[in-house]
Amino acid sequence: MNLYTCSIDLKNDARALVFAKACEDWMSHLMQSGVIKAWTLYRRKLNLASDRHRDFLLQIEVKDLTQLDQAFRTLGRHDDTIDALYRAVHEQILTADFGLYRPFPDTERAERMALL
Repeated sequence: MNLYTCSIDLKNDARALVFAKACEDWMSHLMQSGVIKAWTLYRRKLNLASDRHRDFLLQIEVKDLTQLDQAFRTLGRHDDTIDALYRAVHEQILTADFGLYRPFPDTERAERMALL
């Protein structure tokens, strides 16, 4: 399992509940398409965070990097439904930072791997 994280601040005129609904629609579509395993949207509580922490945290679980690649390929397809769902989320975002995490220690790192 890998965890793709998105730390998000919305535009000043964006509404949090509208963003949450758009995010639910988009993530649900990705889950139904089989290109993500699960997702969770969090919002900062009581404004308790440093300046480096954004207002929202979106965590997306993928089985492996192949599944993550499939998710990105889904976004790249020219499809009106995909475009509308993605745009409904993306148009509300002012700033987003991304990261990819994996459980640690993991078997891939416990053993030495080499192609040559």
